[in-house]
Amino acid sequence: MARRCQLTGKKANNAFAISHSHRRTKKLQEVNLQWKRVWWAEGNRWVKLRLSTKAIKTLEHKSLAVFAKEAGINLNHF
Repeated sequence: MARRCQLTGKKANNAFAISHSHRRTKKLQEVNLQWKRVWWAEGNRWVKLRLSTKAIKTLEHKSLAVFAKEAGINLNHF
């Protein structure tokens, strides 16, 4: 399974680690992903998703059904 948020699609970013002497080495900036059980009211059950912390914060404002529809995912498969 790829390290990607299931609702927002966020994934790792390629970047440089720059030392004090300004030597640049490549590094990977990973997304802060968490396994989260979210109540899906329309399906009347819990859904376990791998979400970024940004998506978890957004879920406090949007409902899960609206967020999933924008992402284009079907919650019946989770």
